Amino acid sequence: MALTTAGYRIDGHDVREHHLEVPLDHTGAVPGTIGVFAREIVRDGGANRPYLVWFQGGPGNRANRPDSVGGWLDRALEDYRVLLLDQRGTGRSTPANRQTLTGDAAAQADYLSHLRADAIVADAEALRSALIGDEPWTLLGQSFGGFVITAYLSQSPAGVREAMITAGLPGLRTSAEDTYRLTYAATAKRNAEYFARHPQDEGTARAIAAHLDAEEEILPTGERLSSRRFRTLGISLGTRTGFDSLHYTLEDPFLTVDGTRRLRDGFLDGVGRALSFAPRPLYAALHESIYAQGAATGGATDWAAHRVREEFAEFALDAGPDAPFCFTGEHIYPWQFEEDPALVPLREATDLLARRADLPVLYDPHVLAENQVPVAAAIYHDDMFVPRRTSLATADAIRGLRPIITNDYQHDGIRVDGRNLLDRLIRTLRR
Repeated sequence: MALTTAGYRIDGHDVREHHLEVPLDHTGAVPGTIGVFAREIVRDGGANRPYLVWFQGGPGNRANRPDSVGGWLDRALEDYRVLLLDQRGTGRSTPANRQTLTGDAAAQADYLSHLRADAIVADAEALRSALIGDEPWTLLGQSFGGFVITAYLSQSPAGVREAMITAGLPGLRTSAEDTYRLTYAATAKRNAEYFARHPQDEGTARAIAAHLDAEEEILPTGERLSSRRFRTLGISLGTRTGFDSLHYTLEDPFLTVDGTRRLRDGFLDGVGRALSFAPRPLYAALHESIYAQGAATGGATDWAAHRVREEFAEFALDAGPDAPFCFTGEHIYPWQFEEDPALVPLREATDLLARRADLPVLYDPHVLAENQVPVAAAIYHDDMFVPRRTSLATADAIRGLRPIITNDYQHDGIRVDGRNLLDRLIRTLRR
């Protein structure tokens, strides 16, 4: 596994770009290798500082591409040299998308099964060995990045000096179904809060959904916009600025052309960009698999978000004047792989992955109960994506974990107030 490195300078920092070949399957059962990429940033004078590895939220998102050094990264560079890891399948690591996945649907599904948290941990360990040998390093993870860190603490705790998690403590044995029951309830609550702030938007959203059921509106990418896909705009409600962005989207959607009511081109363009998975198809393809741990969590996920939705009447697709209306949140549905051009080529493979009952266990409660690694975790009281209830249970299950429980943030706290949040995590670790 040869490591190659190139570098350049940006405003008081050395940047080093690392490429490492690693096994596709770290167990050795499946042949082949893939590339893993990480960008290291070192502030002048910080060459002897310890490493901090950033695990991006997702799944299926590449690491940050900072065009300036600010927020949590600026605070981290005061104490660490920072490694921004493109998790396998993303960014400049060997990509996995409709253009690169080969073979039939079964082969593609098998490949996707090797892109989960356990393999990301093994990649990080290979990179650590190549860069610093046996020396442990610090971990920082947001959302799914916290899921990866929890797997890291289960799988390779000797490689971890300390760990910090924001909005990312998974249920150790929580099924996808139970997770989605909690997230649907949280999403319904956020919808109620949103419509209480902008009561006129409920009628507007219902009118748009009814219009889309009756009329054909074509997105700039060429496909028809359905009312059910329009409702997935609610994923933004889980962020601090989501209320404002959704309100601005809904403020003037219609115009009249030759006596016919139509949706504005500007509205369709903004909605199309918000809903397309073209920049991150793996997010949709892998999303439910992050909750799968074989028999330990009830077997196959089998499109759990789609099935559990039926238990919540407020998320029904009825757009009638007396029907409740709710936008959906961080939920992936099988029909999105029929309607989004970026996902259509992955439809069969993702369906096969959703039906797999043999995906390996990711977290070891026994190892976590004996944890010796210092861990601090920020848990957001009103998090729409990672349920507070399961996060608190996992915080109790990891020996020595120090939680910060707050209602100061939505799910994106690290993005909107990263410097202060990371500083608080560091102080919590060291107090």
